[in-house]
Amino acid sequence: MTLAPEKKSKKPKKLSMKARYEALTRGLDWEPSYVTKDEMFPHLEYEGIKIHDWAAWEDPFRLTIDSYCKYQAEKDKRLYAVIDGFAQGQGHLGLTDASYLNAMKLFIQGVTPLEYGAHRHFAYLARHFAGPGPRFAALCQSIDEIRHMQTEIHTLSNYNKHYSGFHNWPEQFDRVWYLSVPKSFFEDAISCGPFEFLIAIGFSFEYLLTNLLFVPFMSGASFNGDLPTMTFGFSAQSDESRHMTLGLEAIKFLLEQDEANVEIVQGWIDKWFWRSYRVTALIAQMLDYMLPRKVMSWKESFELYFEEQMLGGLFQDLAFYGIKPPRHVEDAIKEKEVLSHQVYWTLYQFSFAAGFTTSAPTDEHLDWLSQAYPDTFDKYYRPLWEKEKKNIENGGRHFARGLPQLCQVCQVPMLFTEPGEPNVLAQHESEFEGEIYHTCSNGCQWIFEREPEKYRQAWLPVHQIYQGNCGGPTVPEVLDWYGLQDGDAGEYLGSRDHKNWVAWQGEAAAETSTVSDETKAGA
Repeated sequence: MTLAPEKKSKKPKKLSMKARYEALTRGLDWEPSYVTKDEMFPHLEYEGIKIHDWAAWEDPFRLTIDSYCKYQAEKDKRLYAVIDGFAQGQGHLGLTDASYLNAMKLFIQGVTPLEYGAHRHFAYLARHFAGPGPRFAALCQSIDEIRHMQTEIHTLSNYNKHYSGFHNWPEQFDRVWYLSVPKSFFEDAISCGPFEFLIAIGFSFEYLLTNLLFVPFMSGASFNGDLPTMTFGFSAQSDESRHMTLGLEAIKFLLEQDEANVEIVQGWIDKWFWRSYRVTALIAQMLDYMLPRKVMSWKESFELYFEEQMLGGLFQDLAFYGIKPPRHVEDAIKEKEVLSHQVYWTLYQFSFAAGFTTSAPTDEHLDWLSQAYPDTFDKYYRPLWEKEKKNIENGGRHFARGLPQLCQVCQVPMLFTEPGEPNVLAQHESEFEGEIYHTCSNGCQWIFEREPEKYRQAWLPVHQIYQGNCGGPTVPEVLDWYGLQDGDAGEYLGSRDHKNWVAWQGEAAAETSTVSDETKAGA
């Protein structure tokens, strides 16, 4: 018998990148058979958002899990090589000054826990969105956020071997007074519905304000000799760029689905711009006061990354959908002249109860501030620091006695002035069910009166101290409850970090001098 030759089977046709992406992401979606879709995704209707076509969501990056993990692993290898090299080479001695690390202490205390919160809540969105596109995008961002938390901890943990203030940040995040600002902000967001959270974090925080937060932060690390933090920042920034694009995709998706969504989304933008902006007050003072070697002022950063890029670009595009700039944006623009000075002056006075140290600006620093804020600094804030300089010369470094009143919404102490009036302290009152509540601005008052049932429940640290819920009635008892140790708080000059820094720099100079002498002798 003669066998017929086997026919050569055709080589399978290779899928295009788009088809491969759809097969590995959207192709894994399925229709439920033993429960209804409403039962499977129960949280999508009570906010009033109408979605007619989940398939209209476009992921501009088209990453699969496989390619995503390979890409992130490569970035991690580079980052950890830098961290190891920095640690082994005693790189911390190459910083501009130990006081620079106060900015990093504030970062790990206030920002790193938010990364973990974002990881958990984007994982929740990855479960509860009804479309495979947004589910997959939320899943990738959830993995990004946990990676950011881990790399931030590993990057900054090296400093914990040599400096104060890095040892107890997870507990401090839940307890210390100024950290209730980022904590309350994020818990406010995760207690919203899934679509509002997407606008709160994905758009208002990640898109509108990410550049304002991260770019000066990375530049500050670079300018001050902090190579690991700069490398981490660049590693995270590529993810943040992707988050920004997804945030923009999210808002366009909601606006294009139904005209009725526009009014709801506009309300969320108005609210979450102001909530996010108030958190950046901590970044503003960091830029202007905590970096020994300056990068740019808060005012310059705000003008470049928000006014020019967002108001001048993004909101021009969103006008097509009927979206207007955030409700209280003009107040924020007026505050750019005064924000950082008012916040740092408050932190300076209350740093005896903080996980970082502060110090009065030097004459050179005051000159830089005068140049950066020519219309306001010399008139309103330089006299304050000149007076404090005399206090210090007379042995009277100023620490505030008593506890500050906090805003019911943003939980920042009531330190802000009315827009355009730097001499008029802002203190707004609202009445709800017979009780008076105080807020720090037009924006926070508007937010409170929009949802008084929610914000009346705020866990205000000062109230908790008065109620005896923070370790005891005395300052030492409260600081012990915060988990602060000797050297963590107060004045930087003369602190343990400052003394060690001076000693280490002296030893390094002596070693350099000895090596130089030996080299000359050998020659």
